[in-house]
Formats: sequence, C-alpha cells, structure tokens
Amino acid sequence: MYKIKTLNKISQTGLDRFGVDYRLDDNEESPDAIVLRSFKMHDYKFGENLKAIARAGAGVNNIPLDICSQKGIVVFNTPGANANAVKELVIASLFLASRDITSGVQWVQSIKDSDDVASLVEKNKSNFAGCEIKGKTLGVIGLGAIGAMVANSALNLGMKVKGYDPYLSVDGAWLLSNKVKKTTTLDKIYEKCDYITIHVPLLDSTKNMINKEVLQKCKNGVKIINFSRGGLVNSKDIIDAVESKKASCYITDFPEKELLGVKGIIPVPHLGASTLESEENCAVMAVDEIKEFLENGNIINSVNFPNATMPRSKSGQRLIIANKNIPHMIESITSVLANNNINIINMLNKSRADIAYNIIDISGDTDKSLIEEIKNIDEIIFARLLS
Repeated sequence: MYKIKTLNKISQTGLDRFGVDYRLDDNEESPDAIVLRSFKMHDYKFGENLKAIARAGAGVNNIPLDICSQKGIVVFNTPGANANAVKELVIASLFLASRDITSGVQWVQSIKDSDDVASLVEKNKSNFAGCEIKGKTLGVIGLGAIGAMVANSALNLGMKVKGYDPYLSVDGAWLLSNKVKKTTTLDKIYEKCDYITIHVPLLDSTKNMINKEVLQKCKNGVKIINFSRGGLVNSKDIIDAVESKKASCYITDFPEKELLGVKGIIPVPHLGASTLESEENCAVMAVDEIKEFLENGNIINSVNFPNATMPRSKSGQRLIIANKNIPHMIESITSVLANNNINIINMLNKSRADIAYNIIDISGDTDKSLIEEIKNIDEIIFARLLS
C-alpha cells in the first residue's frame, strides 16, 4: 500500500486515479509521494520514506530541487496540462491591452447613481478608445507548449507573429505554425513588435530580463504581457516605462504592491491556470506520473532526474537505482548482480547533469541483502526492488 499526501487542494478527478493500492492522507507523516500545487516546500521537513513529489502545474520554484536531488526524491511537473487555460488568458490580454476595457468598465460602474447613464456613456466613450490587434505584430518569447499555442492563436486572429526560442525542440517545432517568423535574437523581438508576451522559466539568466535597457529598445507604446513568472519583469523599470508612455500597457498575472494603482498596468490575480479543466488535467498528469514511477520505476516529466522509461519484462523483477554520474558505476552495479547470480534481462541507463538513473529488469533469487549490497556502493543515491 503506497501512502500519498497532498499539500494543496487537488482535483478529485486526478486523485481518484490512484486506486485501491494507494492510501491518501493529508496528515500522513511518512508518505511515499506528495502531490501539491503552490505550497512552499523550502522549509518542509522531508521524511526518509519520501520517493516522489509531483507539482500539479509547470513551475517548481516552490520546491527545493537541490535538496530533493540529494535525498533521491524525484520531482515531477505537468508541462502542457494547463497550456490552453494560460493561452486563453494571454489572448484575452491582447484585447485588454488594446481596448481600454478595464478602465471603461470601472468608469461605467462609477456612474451607477446617474439619472442618464446612456447619455453619459455616449459622451465619454471616446475616453476609452483603443486599437485593433489585427495586422499588429506579436513577439512571443519562449515557444514551448503555451508559447506555441499563443503564437498559433494570434495568427488566427490576423496578427503577425515573431517567435524566439533558442531551445525549441523538434516536437515543439511540429506544434508551431510555419507562419511564425522565428528570430535568432531577442533584439528583433524588442525592436519590431507591438506586443510582447513572455513564456520562459524564471532562472538566474532570465530574472529581470525585461528591464530598462530592454524597454528602451522596444517600440514606443509597446504592450508587455507576462503570464509566466513575476520576476521576469523588473517592476520599477516597467512602472517607469508605463508612466513615461514608452510602454502603453503591462498585464501581469503576478501582482506586486508597487504595481497596484498604476494607470496602464493591469494586474491579474494569478488566474492563468485557474480553470476547472486545467486543474483536472494537471492533477491527472501528476497522479499518473507518480503511479508510473512508484509501480514501474519509469520517470516521465521530471525536473531534477533524467526522464527514463522502459517496458517491463514479462518475467523477473525490476530494480531501479540512482547514482552520481561518475565513471565505473554501471560496472560496480552489474558486478554485484553477477556475484549474486542475478541475470540482467533488460537495462536502461540515463543521466542528467550529475545524476544517473538505471532501470534493470532481472531474474534470479533476490532478497533485501542484494539491495543493501548495492546501497553500499559509493555514490549510490537510492536502490529499490519493485514488486
């Protein structure tokens, strides 16, 4: 019986997929796996039994990945599961940035006590006039699952689209319309685009990537949309740009106190993935990832371990081993197996940075002493025999 703990409210549609071999208990002190959304784990005390953490969402800034890697805890996320929800809100933001809808709605609410609302509306509606997005140029920074969907949808709305992503995968390229003009430098995005939307992770290399120097390169009146991470845009610099009219609008899903009350800045209360469909999709993917790892040792969509999947052999047992990615480790592991008269039926070895991961289907007589012998090899992170 596997023990599962949730640290946030998780869609029941996903949790129901665990089935009878799993026990869900939010108060479990020694879970095999944890499912969470935004719960901050940096001060969380990890139990010795914890094998996996699944984030029902894409970003994992709330999880201490280095500590998890050291402890042999595989961390999963759910890329693409919330992509459509975020895409729809980004597309909505294109209209919000172009037509002064929010200010107009707020103003209409303010005249609720007037005796002649219709007359006032006709008299003042020109104060909220805007522009159409058709024919304008959108720059998409990051062409992953969300960025590609945004780019394709913007094309369908009659926009011209330029995209930048030096790490675009082959699979990602297949999802992207060939009408998206891919650029080789960010400067071409900054200099040519009327709208810029950001879809990259928050890393040391991307923190404050939209700053004073970048904004100076942009077209006058540029509209910036950020539904990726708040730290990608320097708050002080974007405020200065909006107040000086260098940028006509900034829409962000990550409100900060200094951004509130600034005309031209539209803060959204982190609604990007807040749809019933998105929460269900993320929960289903997270649960399936945990089950596949706990039951079969397969790693899908991990952010700290190498992805590795291998069909299980019809006979024998499955051994999973993680170790430091250094020379002669496979030799040491297979020597232990050979010395114990264990036959290798099939084997997969994958590495990511300084971690290597092995899936080994074996036959022969095994007991706890075999696992202990493997664990005693220097630089082994964990070793487990699956039933």
